[in-house]
Amino acid sequence: MTKRRTYVDSNVLIAAFQGDESTAQRAQAVLDDPKRALVISEYVRLETLPKPVFHRREEEVAFMQAIFAAAERVSTSDSLVTNAVTLASKYDLAPVDSLHASAAIQAGVDEFVTLEKPNKPFFRLKEITMVSIYQANDESP
Repeated sequence: MTKRRTYVDSNVLIAAFQGDESTAQRAQAVLDDPKRALVISEYVRLETLPKPVFHRREEEVAFMQAIFAAAERVSTSDSLVTNAVTLASKYDLAPVDSLHASAAIQAGVDEFVTLEKPNKPFFRLKEITMVSIYQANDESP
């Protein structure tokens, strides 16, 4: 069985550990899906690991490190960053979002799973299939 290679956005990992019950369940379902092979970049590590390390949240650190150990990693490079600048300029992406998109494209993943709302600039990308696990009830009143 060929697994669907899935780039996982940082917000999915954070939600799996810290999110409300519904959001955490949707995020964890992506992470636990046996039909997916997870792909991350060093930018995911940068966005998810420093705060729990600093605040000594050992359980969260262990959770993140387990994901990192199981996932395929995309290495950063000058060409990745150059492509990120192009994507940010073309689609009005935030800088880190453009780095994630560029990493996912470089890795040739099947999909990019995020918790971003489907009306965000990420979903303008034509170079990659974007999947949102966001639901309207994710927002606090």
